[in-house]
Amino acid sequence: MTIIDAASADRDAHTAHPLDPTTASEISDVREILSDTGLLTEQTRWAALLPEEPAKTEVQAHEPGDGVDRRFRVMLLELDTGASRDVVVSVTHRRVDVVRELDPATAGQPPIIDEEFDMIEGVILESDEWCSALRRRGVDPATVRAAPLSAGVYGYPEEVGRRVVRVLGFRQDHPADSPWAHPIDGVVAYVDLTARTVNKVIDVREFPVPTEPGNFDDPAQVGSNRTTLRPIEITQPEGPSFTVEGNRLRWEKWDLRIGFNEREGLTLHQISLDGRSFAYRASIAEMLVPYADPSPVRSWINYFDQGEYNFARYANSLELGCDCLGEIHYMDAVIADDFGAPRTIRNAICMHEEDYGVLWKHTDLFTGAAETRRQRRMVISYLTTIGNYDYGYYWYLYLDGTFECEVKATGIPFTSAYPEEGTEFATEVAPGLGAPYHQHLFSARLDMTLDGTRNAVDELETERLPVGPDNPRGNAFRRARTRLSTESAAQRMADNNHGRTWRILNPEVHNRYGNPVGYVLHPEGHPVMQADESSVVAQRAGFATRHLWVTRYDPAQRYSAGDLINQHPGGAGLPEWTAADRNVDGEDIVLWHTFGPTHYPRPEDWPVMPVDTAGFTMKPDGFFDRNPALDVPPSSNGHCASGQAGGDGHGD
Repeated sequence: MTIIDAASADRDAHTAHPLDPTTASEISDVREILSDTGLLTEQTRWAALLPEEPAKTEVQAHEPGDGVDRRFRVMLLELDTGASRDVVVSVTHRRVDVVRELDPATAGQPPIIDEEFDMIEGVILESDEWCSALRRRGVDPATVRAAPLSAGVYGYPEEVGRRVVRVLGFRQDHPADSPWAHPIDGVVAYVDLTARTVNKVIDVREFPVPTEPGNFDDPAQVGSNRTTLRPIEITQPEGPSFTVEGNRLRWEKWDLRIGFNEREGLTLHQISLDGRSFAYRASIAEMLVPYADPSPVRSWINYFDQGEYNFARYANSLELGCDCLGEIHYMDAVIADDFGAPRTIRNAICMHEEDYGVLWKHTDLFTGAAETRRQRRMVISYLTTIGNYDYGYYWYLYLDGTFECEVKATGIPFTSAYPEEGTEFATEVAPGLGAPYHQHLFSARLDMTLDGTRNAVDELETERLPVGPDNPRGNAFRRARTRLSTESAAQRMADNNHGRTWRILNPEVHNRYGNPVGYVLHPEGHPVMQADESSVVAQRAGFATRHLWVTRYDPAQRYSAGDLINQHPGGAGLPEWTAADRNVDGEDIVLWHTFGPTHYPRPEDWPVMPVDTAGFTMKPDGFFDRNPALDVPPSSNGHCASGQAGGDGHGD
């Protein structure tokens, strides 16, 4: 296992391409420009810094040597007043292009920042009501770790226009003790972040605090490590099959650029296959974690981990042999901290190849031919930790043209007390300790350019035919196709019972059979958001009520729930955009796909959960004229026979 190149994200000041990653020097330049313009004070904090990518047409027209206008979008927050601004800065021209004062009552709030998280425990310790509630439960307030959570919008007049969070407490018995094992249930504090005061404490029931430790790293609790596992070494003696130049990755017939920002995390750009355009941009544009517990202290819990927390700023520095195996190429990522200083996340992005079993195989009865080819995939990934959960985001490229996204969720379930009488909204994972039911709903944004920018979408599903003159034995079934021609018609649900998929096609480019070239999106078909349609969370996360949306391309329409989701009253994002009901048949289109698990925690998920996975797959369907992996050579490691029936070629 070796590191090929731990490349720094801070490159030469010269920018070769509009989609080059953000550099530390660019962030410093943004801060200098804002300071010179008088937009920064001692109370100003940076709630977000995101690359303001040029329009698609500008990027597609770019030629080496062309000038590039490097622009960045900054959300500025004034700690003392709560005022906020949305600012766009051109580093190239050293100017401020846009300053927009935000009305938090209608536009929402910037994401919650680290400094606000850090000051919460000091604020709640000043509240007599909060401390009294803890002491009645036999808990010393000084032992309580605060979990400040996004507040949502629930019609409280005193919160309109105010920057607030809601706080639950967890007892920590010693510095190495996991507080998640000891939730202090039945009480919650509402905190004003600007005034730094507790506005309200809701105290409805005194539950016993669970006492059993949940320290997954304590040998006294988990026992001795197994001694039966032998080492597995992943080696590529001749090196990997991919190359990375700057942020451009080439692997086999795939060619793309890699980006990273603190809101979306890993982004893929200008993806092509065998010299043909596949997609202009692919990302996870939002994620939502709604909880099912209707109790007074928990019914408001739902996190937009991207829009409310900019969770990719907490990306892990990946370690060889732990997070990634094999011949690894790492890329650093550069983000801005609360004060606008550049911060480099070392080894934030991991790239490597993986063997993936049999690609294709046949032993022919008549010719005696016996051939096996191994599948391989290119992995591009990063992991981030937000509170109790850890998420790994993996984009896979395959030798046969398959394109796949997988999210791996692990970490610690968010916990509650488990009452003696039981509850229908949580699982008991330790004595008196509950893990509430919840969902993880991800929104993939797929800006398609399949052999060009004029694309369309057909819905495909299996149609069973009744017995009749043309189907006398009742065995017939066929594939039904429906063109999704408008944005309203393209709001769709998955239906696994009918094998429903969606085929992205280019009506202007045909294969040798005279059919439009295409790729099929195969959804997993897990449930969309289960909260009632009239609920606050359903109004704020309309994207999560459908598995598929298709919109006309608009560079300003980037995030599924809108630009500012923190304390936004709802209706933004996909529901608002698709109200125009634009034509999407043979146009420049964007697909938005909702996926993710509904998590009913198990005792096996405690005290740290094994990885749970969710994702989607896109497969070529008429994009090629035949199997595009026929030219993959047989394995050369001496373990796979070729060319004769009865050989000892093995696969899995």
